[in-house]
This record gives sequence, C-alpha cells and structure tokens, in this order.
Amino acid sequence: MISRRLLRIKALMALYAFNRGEDDDIELAEKELLFSIGKTYDLYHYLLLLVVEVADIASEKIDQARQKKIPTPEDLNPNTRFIDNRVIEQLRRNKSFNGYISSKKLSWANFPHIPRLMYNKMIAWERYEKYMKHEAQGYVSDKKFVIDMVTQLFLESEDLESNLEEQSIYWNDDMEYVAVMIEKTLRKFKSGDGENVVMMPMFKNREDEDFVKMLFRKTILRAGQNSELIDRNTTNWEIERIALMDILVMQLAITEIMVFPDIPVKVTLNEYIEIAKYYCTPKSSTFVNGILDNIVREIREKGLLTKTGKGLIGEISEDPNTISIYDKN
Repeated sequence: MISRRLLRIKALMALYAFNRGEDDDIELAEKELLFSIGKTYDLYHYLLLLVVEVADIASEKIDQARQKKIPTPEDLNPNTRFIDNRVIEQLRRNKSFNGYISSKKLSWANFPHIPRLMYNKMIAWERYEKYMKHEAQGYVSDKKFVIDMVTQLFLESEDLESNLEEQSIYWNDDMEYVAVMIEKTLRKFKSGDGENVVMMPMFKNREDEDFVKMLFRKTILRAGQNSELIDRNTTNWEIERIALMDILVMQLAITEIMVFPDIPVKVTLNEYIEIAKYYCTPKSSTFVNGILDNIVREIREKGLLTKTGKGLIGEISEDPNTISIYDKN
C-alpha cells in the first residue's frame, strides 16, 4: 500500500497546484489528487512488469543463441537460472497482477529500449553474475535477486528514472516509495503461492484513503485560520514573504494536528519537517520546525489540543462537535 509519507507528499503537490491555479473547485482538485495516487499504484505494477519484460528478453536471447548456424556448447546448454526464476514465474501467472495490467493497459511496448537497456545493465551487473553462479538455487535466492533488481538496479538507473518522468509527471519522485512497496510485496511471496497470491492494495485500509482526502480538503477550508496561526508565530517575517511551499507544508501540518485526533503531534511534526527538507529550500526545515513548535505551544496553551488516541489523552479538536474520519457512522 502507498505509505502515509507519500500520501502527505501527494496532498502537498495537489495543494500547490490548487494554489497556483485559477480554478477553486475543490471537488475537481480532489479528483486530481486521487488520480495522482492512482498513478503511483500504476507505477507499482509497471515496474513489476519491467522485471517480467527483462526476463522475456533474456529468454529471447537464449532462443536466438540456440538457433545459430554453429552454436557453441554454451549456446546449447545455457544457464537458465534467471529465466527460470520462480518469483518471476509467479508474477507471470498472478491473476491480480495481470488483471490490473490488462485493465490499465500498462505496457512497455512504446518504450522497448527500456527493457533492453535494463537487460544489458543486468547482465553487466556484478550481483547478476553472483546470482547465476551461486550454488544455492532455492526460492529464497530467487526472491532476493528480484528484490535487488528493483531496489538496486532499477532504482539506481538514471535512464529509467528519466524515462518514467517523461512518461508521467505524476511519477516524479515516486520510484523510491514504489520500490519499497514492491520489496514488501515480494517478501510476502511464498514458494507454494499460486496464481491467486494477493498483490499489495493501493491503500492500507479505508482509513488511509479518507485520511488523504480529508487532509487535503480540510487544509483548503482551513487556509484562513492556518494562515493566521502562521502569521502570529512568525517573528520578523510577514507571511507574504514566506515561500509558498513552506507555507503549504505548515498548512498541512497544522490541519493534521487540528483535525486528526489519533495522530501524535510528534509524528506529524517529524513527517512535515522531513518533507520540508526535500521539497523546500535548504534552510526551510529548521524554519518550519521553529514556527510549528510555536504554533503547537499556542494551541496547547489555549486548550485546543486534545488528542484522543491511546497514550494521547491531553494532547485535538478545536471543535468537539466536529465529525472526523475516526468517528463511527
């Protein structure tokens, strides 16, 4: 499933687009947010499909070598360990995986040079050489190699990253998060799993889906209140002079603190400070951290911070009558 960290980043990107655009239609903006998240789920399947495509090329190369007019002994008796990889074979037969690929019409057909490029990189890869020569040829070894393909070979390829960014603007910065999703998926594969092994869902649960939608929508609706909080707690700075991305990161953080009663304040602060390190200016994380600390202090002093989850008593709801996604229907 897509991590909460990435869901927060997707909300930030959608909020940035909303603030830079001329259309103030929240419903349309929310659809764009969910479309962006769906594209990340596409990428999860697309990279797994690339693994299968690379294996297909390896099989094709072996068949071509066997059909030479004068094949060598190696051509006639090739090392088939990679094309016989049991995890890749499980992916080939997986109903859930193939169903999604088919329904979304995901294919590398328009970019055939990428699977071939990754094949050439793989056969020159030291890890591949060790895998092909290693005496232990069990399922665990097969699984580990496929995981390494995605988390090392694919992730470290600038050519692949560049191509994916050209294919979709929604895939910028997604590869690392998707690689983690794939690793978690494959680690759960078992040798006895057949074609019905379950792939990772887009969201961990309905709560995660509701979280990102409410976080986005509430941040837009609370923009005025959040801006006042930021303005009051920004020493020697007028809010108009603060970079837009810094403001949006703080807006999201404040909304999460004020609207989601079972997320610890510390978790929220840590998440957005880390996001600020990557998406804002070099000094932004320290700046954002200082302002958010002041804001948390203010809302605590005013008694507006009332966390309700286990271990959180005494820490949100500015309005106790506000219905949150955690309330039972």
